[in-house]
Amino acid sequence: MAFGCANGSVQVYTIDTTTGAMQFSHKLELTPKQYPDIWNKTGPVKLIRWSPDSCVVMVTWECGGLSLWSVFGAQLICTLGGDFAYQSDGAKKDPLKISSMTWGSEGYHLWVIDGISPSNMKPERDTSNEARQFGILQFHFIKSALTVNPCMSNQEQVLLQGEDRLYLNCGDATQAQSPRNTSAHAEHKSTRERGPFSDGSLDSQGLSTLLGHRHWHVVQIHSTYLESNWPIRFSAIDKLGQNVAVVGKFGFAHYSLLTKKWKLFGNITQEQNMMVTGGLAWWNDFIVLACYNLNDHQEELRVYLRTSNLDNAFAHITKVQADTLLLSVFRDIVILFRADCSICLYSIERRPEGLNPTASIQVLQEVSMSRYIPHPFLVVSVTLTSVRTETGITLKMPQQACEAESIMLNLAGQLIMLQRDRSGPQIRDKDNNPNQRKHLPFCAPVVLAQSVENVWTTCRINKQKRHLLEALWLSCGGAGMKVWLPLFPRDHRKPHSFLSRRIMLPFHINIYPLAVLFEDALVLGAVNDTVLYDCLYTQTSAREHLEVLFPFSIVERTSQIYLHHILRQLLVRNLGEQALLLAHSCATLPYFPHVLELMLHEVLEEEATSREPIPDPLLPTVAKFITEFPLFLQTVVHCARKTEYALWNYLFAAVGNPKDLFEECLMAQDLDTAASYLIILQNMEVPAVSRQHATLLFNTALEQGKWDLCRHMIRFLKAIGSGETETPPATPTTQEPSSSSSFEFFRHRSISLSQSAENLHSKFNLTKTLSMPSGPSGKRWSKDSDCAENMYIDMMLWRHARRLLEEIKLKDLGCFAAQLGFELIGWLCKERARAARVDDFVFALKKLHKDFLWPFPVIPASSINSPFKNGKYKTAVGEHLLKSQSADTFVNMDMDTGVSNTPRSRSWLGTISSSQREIDTVSSHGPHMQDAFLSPLLSKGDECSIGSATDLTETSSMVDGDWTMVDENFSSLSLTQSELEHLSLELASKGPHKSQVQLRYLLHIFLEAGCLDWCIIIGLILRESSVINQVFSIMQSSDIDGEICQNIKTGLYAVDKWASTDCPGYKPFLNIIKPQIQKLSEIAEEQVQPEAFQPVNPSKVTEQVNPRAEESRTSSSHGPNPQSDAGNSGASRHEEDKSKTEDEDSFQEGSYDCVVS
Repeated sequence: MAFGCANGSVQVYTIDTTTGAMQFSHKLELTPKQYPDIWNKTGPVKLIRWSPDSCVVMVTWECGGLSLWSVFGAQLICTLGGDFAYQSDGAKKDPLKISSMTWGSEGYHLWVIDGISPSNMKPERDTSNEARQFGILQFHFIKSALTVNPCMSNQEQVLLQGEDRLYLNCGDATQAQSPRNTSAHAEHKSTRERGPFSDGSLDSQGLSTLLGHRHWHVVQIHSTYLESNWPIRFSAIDKLGQNVAVVGKFGFAHYSLLTKKWKLFGNITQEQNMMVTGGLAWWNDFIVLACYNLNDHQEELRVYLRTSNLDNAFAHITKVQADTLLLSVFRDIVILFRADCSICLYSIERRPEGLNPTASIQVLQEVSMSRYIPHPFLVVSVTLTSVRTETGITLKMPQQACEAESIMLNLAGQLIMLQRDRSGPQIRDKDNNPNQRKHLPFCAPVVLAQSVENVWTTCRINKQKRHLLEALWLSCGGAGMKVWLPLFPRDHRKPHSFLSRRIMLPFHINIYPLAVLFEDALVLGAVNDTVLYDCLYTQTSAREHLEVLFPFSIVERTSQIYLHHILRQLLVRNLGEQALLLAHSCATLPYFPHVLELMLHEVLEEEATSREPIPDPLLPTVAKFITEFPLFLQTVVHCARKTEYALWNYLFAAVGNPKDLFEECLMAQDLDTAASYLIILQNMEVPAVSRQHATLLFNTALEQGKWDLCRHMIRFLKAIGSGETETPPATPTTQEPSSSSSFEFFRHRSISLSQSAENLHSKFNLTKTLSMPSGPSGKRWSKDSDCAENMYIDMMLWRHARRLLEEIKLKDLGCFAAQLGFELIGWLCKERARAARVDDFVFALKKLHKDFLWPFPVIPASSINSPFKNGKYKTAVGEHLLKSQSADTFVNMDMDTGVSNTPRSRSWLGTISSSQREIDTVSSHGPHMQDAFLSPLLSKGDECSIGSATDLTETSSMVDGDWTMVDENFSSLSLTQSELEHLSLELASKGPHKSQVQLRYLLHIFLEAGCLDWCIIIGLILRESSVINQVFSIMQSSDIDGEICQNIKTGLYAVDKWASTDCPGYKPFLNIIKPQIQKLSEIAEEQVQPEAFQPVNPSKVTEQVNPRAEESRTSSSHGPNPQSDAGNSGASRHEEDKSKTEDEDSFQEGSYDCVVS
């Protein structure tokens, strides 16, 4: 009984069933936390209306506004806040004042007449035949199936029912439809969230199905059935969520979500003669319902098979003595609550008979409750469960743990449990009659809880999650939820005599519960969401449409984790062992880390902000509990980062010193978590400590190749050095070239020869990146190039680069330079005679073969007599295909996946444009390629150079459709089996395509820096004589240290010796370059300008080497090839409109690695 008060609250009383006295239950009132502006300005309560199903109450006030509440005080909707109270432009609306309201049939509609008031912005108007000064509004509602059919509480799907449709949270995304209910009369539906139920698929796959998407699956009730049976009174869904059944005024119908088909009664007379009274439920493929036969004036219990036609001929009908008020199914037992206050248990079993199996029903037991129930209509729900006060260990027969142990009765909010009396003699399994075994009497009822609105339990068994599956879940309205949790002794030890078998734990959640996912530790619900549309109306028309005052309402699915509440309640009660058992059983849940974080955060917020001293703080207990899990370090730092700085001291006093936690992260190789602790240390410690720990982390990140973290650490160290105390931004800004400037240099240099370069980068960017600083540190980090902090960072980067080079980890060095913007060329110039010098050519060659997955060359036995030893053919075909990158691509396509050391996300070789790769391809045709029959293909040179990929070479063009151009030249060339074998071996000697691009990129870098010995090694791996010739030409035209020449000469002789004994595949190539090796001793006698090569400033390399001399040397080396000259002159003309620096750069690059055939 609800009383509206003058202060705007509603006081609700219950009536004592024995004395008839009124007892105060709870209060319905707005809280200042939710409605700070209006909570005490509503005026007196004006109207209160209970819904027809007595599950909700609607309240309105003198000053306007509507609010919907559940029986025990959970607020579902209020129009005094959110979109109901404010327009789309932020202006506050006048709340709707209501003079009268009433509920429609089954509570699906609320009819409202607005009050007469000049402040309502509504002058006289005619709307849909209403009186002059009154407007009638109709609100549409949908409600949970639990409100009228509480047997749904053993399901795990959310089922909402409207007057003509159902909303389900199961089904795949393709079946989901929008839940928006548009109406021709601008009707509005708000949600009624009332408790629906729980159960799901037998395994835990239900999580993805039940939470996979936010849309509802909307099932429209069949119009033929609605014509004579509107509105829907009951609905039920089966355990798998594949079939639903609905009950209207008469009869029933069912629908398959798989076939999308309805089944209705074929005989309309049978449908109209049956009225369902006690609800309906699914049992396997059968529909069980309690109904009244209007023809025979008889109460009946009927069972229909889903797969057969809907007809009484296929139904099993059992007569019932009294009116059935409630029905429920537990495993193979049907329980009925009747109007004579008795409970009847039936057994149900399937009997296969021909094509249409039937179900047989037999009475098991009757229990009279008239002593305890004053009136039958006070009973809200009746449920059969396996819940009991003893655990399975203390039972005399453990196999009875799964049997129907107790009856749960909700008597006007009081949850009463009747357990079976097992104190007497036990009936053994040898008693064959199953009905006799079920006849154990029930003990006297026990009250478990008050103010209960819904009850959830399941009959499933999961030994890993016994706590959650054997618990009883209660929804208590405004008081939140409760769980009656079983307590299990650890390791099956004998329980303490003083320890209770179960414990009732209360906890609050932010949604109204409609279902419980037991294994997944989730509560599902639905919430009313709103969309404003008043902007679609002009101000004048808005005054004429009363419905514009209200937003468009839709129903949204919600879910919430409850596990952290239960763990906390157990810790409060010193049941840490039980909390550990429960937590370990749920540790595999994807959101378990979030559970621990939530628990730590809530306890910290409460205790650290408490105004009163806490005699027994819980935070140390929670901290100790979290240390039992490997996620302890992440949990603590994530909680700290999301908490105010003022609370950090309180937190770390409980969990430990952040410096110790940081070191634990380093020991565990959890660098990302260690980086989060650095932010803590930066705020809690002096800068020297932060720098020390940041240096440790930076070095470790460099070792492990965590490049993103390295970039953040560089910025972090820079922030400390510049005196910043704020946390540096999470991502580098465009103004800071710290992570990209040197890398951009390489990229622009690589593209500079491409004809498409002008489309990719502006002239300004190219010239800017080409003007490199003279020092290796440059001005990368800040305007103050002399900053000690920048030098400190550079020293660490130099040290790491030196170590990588000394260990011959060129692939790691390339990643390191590209990812961190390390100025590799400038540094290599300084280290050319030190770390960048190759001491052991053979070891370096072997190491590169291994790192880049590059196979050693082999020579087939048949090559002795092969015509490819002939110079012309070798040049024309053998070497040409050897360098072909398209053949490479076909042979090694699946080998690319083997390059696992290269980061997938930001691979350093991904920065090389297609133009550069095309240039590298052309560069493979060195001075030896002078055969004239290749010239027809070069007519396509311009076309290929624009956006062509590495594999778009002359060979691929030849294979893909240009055979006609070379057919007459190839006609004289007959390939035997041995020659084909030779070709295939040559192709198989190539490494992965990605490795080839990487090696060419490194070759480009080493050429720029003047590290000629490394260029020689890469040229040997690629087996391209043009690279070797290019290096020797540089040595002849530059003032090269004699020691370097001697080192290269010694190294090449060592390689030759090694090839003779261990790797004869290299011998043919070494024989090709042997004349060049013999010239090494003569280089020291040649005189060249000392300024031709400046190793200190790599930018001058492009400016001081004579590009015209190189170009003429290149052209002459090709001999009489008019196409070659045309290609060079075309490239020159293309670059003429660029700046002088860029022009020189392009020709210099051509001389190094782009010798156009």
